[in-house]
Order: sequence, then C-alpha cells, then structure tokens
Amino acid sequence: MTDGAGRARRRPRDRTISHERRIILLALLAGGAAVVVSMVILWTGDYSAKVQWTLSAFILGTWLGFAFAARERVVRPLQIVSNLLAALREGDFSIRARGARLDDALGEVLVEVNALAETLRQQRLGALEATALLRKVMEEIDVAVFAFDGDDRLRLVNRAGERLLARPVERLPGADAAELGLAGCLRADAAPILDLAFPGRTGRFEVRRGTFRQGGLSHQLLVLSDVSRALREEERQAWQRLIRVMGHELNNSLAPIKSLAGSLEQLVDREPRPPDWDDDMRRGLEVIAARSESLSRFMDGYARLARLPPPRFASVAVGPLVRRVAGLETRLAVLLDPGPETTVRADADQLEQLLINLVRNGVDAALETGGGVRCGWHRVNGSPAALEVFVEDDGPGLPNTTNLFVPFFTTKQQGSGIGLVLSRQIAEAHGGSLTLQNRDREPGCRARLRLPLQ
Repeated sequence: MTDGAGRARRRPRDRTISHERRIILLALLAGGAAVVVSMVILWTGDYSAKVQWTLSAFILGTWLGFAFAARERVVRPLQIVSNLLAALREGDFSIRARGARLDDALGEVLVEVNALAETLRQQRLGALEATALLRKVMEEIDVAVFAFDGDDRLRLVNRAGERLLARPVERLPGADAAELGLAGCLRADAAPILDLAFPGRTGRFEVRRGTFRQGGLSHQLLVLSDVSRALREEERQAWQRLIRVMGHELNNSLAPIKSLAGSLEQLVDREPRPPDWDDDMRRGLEVIAARSESLSRFMDGYARLARLPPPRFASVAVGPLVRRVAGLETRLAVLLDPGPETTVRADADQLEQLLINLVRNGVDAALETGGGVRCGWHRVNGSPAALEVFVEDDGPGLPNTTNLFVPFFTTKQQGSGIGLVLSRQIAEAHGGSLTLQNRDREPGCRARLRLPLQ
C-alpha cells in the first residue's frame, strides 16, 4: 500500500504465503509426482551410478528450471502492470507496455492499461491547456480578481488586482482584507456598486462575490470591475438624449410663441389699427396660451418621471385587480381571460396605474379598426416562477417597437409619450419586466407584464 505522496507504507507482516511463493509451490507440485516416480524408477532400476546421478541432476534441474520459469512468467507481467500503474499515479503518462495484443488474456490487460494511460495523458494535456488559457485570460482582463480564505487572507490575485492595489505580487499573498481596503467588499450586505479608492485607481466599481472550495476549505472570490467610464458614458448619452428631446419640444413651442408675439407687437404698433385687430389679438393669445399649456404638460411629464416613488409592497390579489381595471374602461368592453387566483407582492396603486395605461393603449388601438381588447393572466412555471398579465388588442399593431420606451415618443396625436415609460419603471421596480410585441398571426399588439412569484 502507498500513501498520497507515493511512499510505501510499512505494515506488519502476516502469516499468509505470498503470491510468488504460491506460484512456485504450485509449479513444484505440478511436476512433483512425475519427478518422484522418475527418481524411484531410476534408483531402483539396474542402472549404473553415473547414469543415476546424471539423470537425477537432469530431472531435478529441469523440474526446478521450469517451475521457476513458470513463476517468472506469472510474476513479471504483474510487476510490469504494477510499475505502469505507479507511473500513472505519479503523473507519468508516457510509459507504455510492450507486447500488448488482443489474442491472449495478458495482452488484453496490457492493451487496457495502455489505453488508460493515453486517456489520462489526453485529459491531463487538456487540463493543462485549459489552465494555461485561464491564467492567460486572468492576466489580460482588466478586471481585478481576488481569492480570500476563511480568515479573510488573500491567497490569489491576478495582474489587474496587483495594479489596483499598487503592490508587487510577492507581497500580496497572506495580506489581510482590511489591510488591503477590501473588507467592505466582502460583506454580504455590500452594495453592488461602490465608490472605492485604491492606491492604483479610484472610481466606481461593480462588486461581485462568490464562494468556492479548495483543499476542502471554503474560499471567497471577489471580482471588482471599474464601471466609472461606462457610467460616465451612459450618463453623457442620457444627458444628450434629454437635451435633444427637451430642445425639440421647447423649439416646437417657443418658435410659434415668438412668431406670434412679434406679429401681435406689430399689430399693436400699427396706426390706424385694422378693424379686426381685436380678433387677431385674441386668436394669437389663444395660440400662445395653448402652446404654453402644452409646454407646461411637457415639463410636468418630466417631473412625473423623476418623482416616481418606490413601491410599497403588500399582498395583492391579481384577479380582483385585473377585473377592476377592465371595468374602468367605458369606451369598449374588455374581455377577460382569467387565470388561477394568485397573489403577488406589489404596490397595488402603482400596479393598477400600469394596467390602466396598458388597457387604455389597447382600447385606443382597437377603436381605430373596430376590434376588441382582451386581458388576462396566467402562471409561468420555471425557476423562478412568475406571473404574466397580458393585454392584447386587434388594432393596427406597432409600426416601430424601437422607440416605444423613449420618453415623450408617441404615435398618438394627443399622447404624452410617458405612459409606457412610467409603466416599465413600475414593472422594473417590482423586479419584473414589461414588453410589447406585435401579434404573430393576427393584427394587433400584445403587452406582457411579468412579475416574480415568491
């Protein structure tokens, strides 16, 4: 027997006969009867002493020679197989047994041992290549990766982590997480995005944690991604979109106001004034008031997007909520396709407002074609389970689904362009999602609200 390091473990001797001795004894016993009979005949017969001693030596030598040859033919292959298995255990997969063939039992054993050695060699080569690739990727990626043991001591770090901490890699293993400024990142309640300052870099980092086992002990894996540049780019693009939309709407309102104000000013300065100047003045002021009201609604819409409060979760029965929303629509009867009675954790007021927006949009679309609107819900099995509430209409469908959730984008003449944006914000605040798609086989649109179930 051997231990994990490959060293033979001594054990007390037992009284059983070894395999080699059993083989030699069996070989001797196999020819023993013939040798005894031959010797009896030889020494009791009328032979000279020279013949007796010569034949006795020949018989005994032949007997012992074949016995030990049989022992060697049995024991030597076992030793070869043992040496091959020992080499495989030590990780040397280059040794092969000679004489491996399929026309005898020993050859089949050697063939299987050689095949095992080749399989292990291929697996080890694949593991080495995968490990080398993993190390190369870990060194080249611009993401700091740290591995800590159960005592929050650093065990592994990649090149990006070394640059982040501005320390040579020789001094990092064994360092405490608090000393490295990473203790806060290891806490389970740490936020996913943190503002962190390190000797090598300062910025906003996305923090990801995980666990793994090495040597039977639990370790923590910490991954830090610098998202400052990406967040700044997203913020810049958001500001550009905001300024573009606001500039467009402001110009649409201020340009006619400015033009009308100039025309009214010229009208007031004219002497003598035309007979219908008061009618022109009234109509101009009405247009200015209408455009000002439109601009006020536009700015109020932006305020509503920014003032959406966080949801107050409570148990909400889905069936009564959907039925109540469907009954609020008076322009068109909304058909119900009820599912199983289910409760979700949600803000009832926000969820009701979301469904009102979806049903109202569906009715607006159905009225254009004289179609109908259907609303219902069903459970979606999976991991995790979810509830899907749908609203589908027989309207003309969506001409362009790309800008549906862009603030103030609308295809309606009197639309504000914020209903779907608010609806998606409400859905995402509840941990769900909101999607709108054209129906596949029939005209119209289908809105899907998916909410997680506990």
